[in-house]
Order: sequence, then structure tokens, then C-alpha cells
Amino acid sequence: MKVNSGSGGVRIGELARRTGVSERALRYYEEQGLLSPRRLPSGYRAYREGDVAAVRRIRVLLAAGLNTARILEVLPCIVDDDGLLTPGCPELTEGLARERDRIDEAIGELAATRANLDRLIAGERRAD
Repeated sequence: MKVNSGSGGVRIGELARRTGVSERALRYYEEQGLLSPRRLPSGYRAYREGDVAAVRRIRVLLAAGLNTARILEVLPCIVDDDGLLTPGCPELTEGLARERDRIDEAIGELAATRANLDRLIAGERRAD
């Protein structure tokens, strides 16, 4: 990572480029407590090298269906094992299983909604 020796860190644009995440999303992660960049006297954010990996972990957890509040809780227990994220705390596995069950329930509800729409669509076609 390119570090400006005068700034003591990487600016938001560089972090965005390195992670493929927009500057707006990075600021949102900061607002949610997921990232904590240093503030330079100029007001600019200065990110650490470890923030690149942290953003990648955040993106994986978001893609897994966790909201930012839940990610804030579980992030300290996530271990990056050569790019494979694994639970580092025993209670995390149980919590993730509950999240999966919540998603399964939502999928079931959506499938039922789709079936109802299919019946309505089929009924409308018969009325033609």
C-alpha cells in the first residue's frame, strides 16, 4: 500500500481504490463504527494497512446477509485464514447459524409470496 510519509496513513481515495468500495461506503462504515481512521490535522482520514483486510471482511459479511450492527458485533471474532473467513469465537458459529435460520425463514416467506403471485397471475390469464 502506498503510504504518504507526511500523512502517516492512506487517504480514503486510495483505500477505495484498493478495496473496490466507494468512498461513500467507507464513510458509512466509519459512521457505523466498523472502521476507525485517524484524523489528520487537515481533517483528512488516515487509514491503516489493516483497514484493507477489514473492508474485505466487512464486504463478505454484508454479502452473507448480516447488517452493519451485527457485523460490528462479530467482526472481532472473524479470522482471515489466507482469504477464507472463519469464526474465531465458539459463540460466533451459533450466532451465524441463527442468522442463517433467519434468512431461511425469509426465503420461505418470499417463496410463499411468489406462489401467491403465480396463482393471481394464472387466475388473471384464465379471465381473459
